[in-house]
Amino acid sequence: TMLPQAVVISSKAIQINPGFAPAYVNRGLAQRQMSKNDLAFSDFNRAIELKPDFYQAYANRALVYRFTGDLGNAASDYNRAIQLNASYDAAYIGRGNLYRKAGRINEAFSDFEQAIRLDTTDPRAYHNRGLIYQSRKQHDYAIQDFATAISLDPEAPEPYNGRGISYLATNLTDNAFADFNQAIKLNPKLAESWANQGLVYEQRGEFAKAAKSYQRAVILDGSYGPAQAGLARVRGQKDQPVVAAQAPGQPQSPPPLQ
Repeated sequence: TMLPQAVVISSKAIQINPGFAPAYVNRGLAQRQMSKNDLAFSDFNRAIELKPDFYQAYANRALVYRFTGDLGNAASDYNRAIQLNASYDAAYIGRGNLYRKAGRINEAFSDFEQAIRLDTTDPRAYHNRGLIYQSRKQHDYAIQDFATAISLDPEAPEPYNGRGISYLATNLTDNAFADFNQAIKLNPKLAESWANQGLVYEQRGEFAKAAKSYQRAVILDGSYGPAQAGLARVRGQKDQPVVAAQAPGQPQSPPPLQ
């Protein structure tokens, strides 16, 4: 309900002063959050026409490019935003996500580092750097970064999933279980949290419970591979005490925060 209202308020501001660039950015933000990418795109374009040094407009247009799969233009917009304001942390986070997607992990890492240097209160930068530590198997550093992200935004489920996976990798299964349960509590519609919970049950040899968790994940997202694979592994297995050699599937890292 807030979003359509934001569109109305910004549109009124534009009617009163059609040359006021921030009103276009505000309206574009609301449109993008409602997945109206075309409308968002034209608002950000208009803001840039009116104010060519409006660095936030470039970073926001970059996100629209990303969501519509135009990664080249997204990268140029992030670069332009950083050129215009070298201390704009959100642009480094956005560009870092692009680099990470392209497999340019070291460049992604240094963008997240730079974002953290510029604004130590943005949980996205810590979460995304934590994902890279995790992929490098530096789980202690990853756990620290996810913990910082959680302390800055306790309502976001992704860092709990992230930290849980690093706990699991370092055999802190109870901690992992608590994190996955918290992620489920915060957003019961995330397939990966249920699949991760299933993984812990599977490691504990509680196959009936594992099957239930994987089933929930599959219902939420039929294309989520780890949940399908988990379900196939545990279906029809009798509960049994955990054998150390049991190696269930690899947990999936959560997505980066945009």
